[in-house]
Amino acid sequence: MTIEHSGGADPARILPLLWRRTRPGRGDARPALGRRPRLSVDEVVAAAVTLADADGIQTMAMSGVAKALGVGTMTLYTYVPSKTELVDLMVDDVLGGLVLPAPGQDRPEGWRAQLELYAARVRSMYRSHPWLRHVSTVRPPLGPGMLAEREYVLSTLIDTGLTPPQVDAASTAVSTIVHATASLETESEQLERATGQSHDAWWGERMELWDDYFDVDRHPSMTRLWHSGGFARNAAEATVEANEFGLHRLLDGIAQLIDARP
Repeated sequence: MTIEHSGGADPARILPLLWRRTRPGRGDARPALGRRPRLSVDEVVAAAVTLADADGIQTMAMSGVAKALGVGTMTLYTYVPSKTELVDLMVDDVLGGLVLPAPGQDRPEGWRAQLELYAARVRSMYRSHPWLRHVSTVRPPLGPGMLAEREYVLSTLIDTGLTPPQVDAASTAVSTIVHATASLETESEQLERATGQSHDAWWGERMELWDDYFDVDRHPSMTRLWHSGGFARNAAEATVEANEFGLHRLLDGIAQLIDARP
């Protein structure tokens, strides 16, 4: 499966585009002096996100975005230099749509509730934009959307009494597990839609494994858990429960660290 990578664009080209709304006049490139631009960078990004939502980012091409906007591909390049920059703009635009409380705005009471709100918003984001799971953000787009997300997660923990390094580590751990599990849930839902087969039906077709190949003596823990009802949930329920379990236990660990502070 092809993976796109954010953060690979030339900083001199991508930063003015990412921050175009706070640096007036620097984001929307003009096709020529004296000519009124037919489009804006915002329109280009919106069209690309719409195409990726419908067909996936792997098939999204600059030519397809240009066609959707009713312009030639070369015209599109006067607004966004290449797909590399466009991917950064798309990711940051979607992150900006998380609608997390900004500094000074009302938010849930307590750091834990605030992080649970964050997790719910990220899960919703991946459901609306499933192509996100095909974009690596190890080197993230350094735009307002990414920084707003980072600011919110840090703000939930900064006044808990954790040391500054602990705040950074805990916030990064939370963001990592939230994005990873949201991506896995989205992949699971997409696979069921793409194949027209539920995960339970897929497992059902493979019952022969348990009857003819499974050795209870070599897998005593699995056998014990099976007989005690540990595998009683369906596949979708098990996935969601496992993801929530991981997040809640991570928050439990952070809570213990906060309670143990001097």
